[in-house]
Amino acid sequence: MRPTPCASRPIPDEAPTELLRKFKPLGAYLEQRLGMKVEFVPVADYPAVVEALATDRLDMAWLGGFTFVQVDLKTGNAVPLVQREQDAKFTSKFITSDPDVKTLADLKGKTFAFGSVSSTSGSLMPRYFMLKENIKPETFFSRVAYSGAHDATAAWVQAGKVDAGVLNASVWDKLVASGKVDTSKVHVFETTPTYFDYNWTVRGSLDPALAAKIKQAFLDLDPANPEQKAILDLQAASRFIETKPENYKGIEEAARAADLLK
Repeated sequence: MRPTPCASRPIPDEAPTELLRKFKPLGAYLEQRLGMKVEFVPVADYPAVVEALATDRLDMAWLGGFTFVQVDLKTGNAVPLVQREQDAKFTSKFITSDPDVKTLADLKGKTFAFGSVSSTSGSLMPRYFMLKENIKPETFFSRVAYSGAHDATAAWVQAGKVDAGVLNASVWDKLVASGKVDTSKVHVFETTPTYFDYNWTVRGSLDPALAAKIKQAFLDLDPANPEQKAILDLQAASRFIETKPENYKGIEEAARAADLLK
């Protein structure tokens, strides 16, 4: 175990204030379980998380599947510990404010928004599935934009900044439940096939004993315990389960097909 605090960062797939709200209670739980200070620090972009893990400036991170692939290829030893149960069968939602849009084919010549270019669920996998349907976004749509985050994509579609967009299913469900998206104006018209996505990953040089304690702390989160259920709810998780590097080979394949890996 290093004498310094355990430093952890989520990828910036939502607004910084929302990320802090979600991860503060989890940090307190991990501090209690690990017996050491846990510091959560949001970052400006996805590459910063990859670089921080690769240079041992970060102990653990909440990564999308594509970001894990990038970290794994850069370091060769990053260790994915756990994922939410839903991350074994994750999906993305295509949304629009146009009532006449029923399928992707109806969007030809219209404007479209992805999230971050490095987002698994907000860009890579939706693009991959579109390519499988012979839809190349840059030629199919009149304009392709990148909002930078899932909640921003929903806001763009609702405000009419773009005709349609795609975001991860978990964020969409949360926005609907919290009333932050008006479903009388915006609707889901298509859902992707399932794929593996988010996970908690630690740097490969982290003390294995500490990594094991971190993993067990996540696995022990119990929805029957009200305080722990609140933590799980903030993570949009029913529970955490173990994961392994092999789960993300399909994402690596999709990234290579989209020429996002050199």
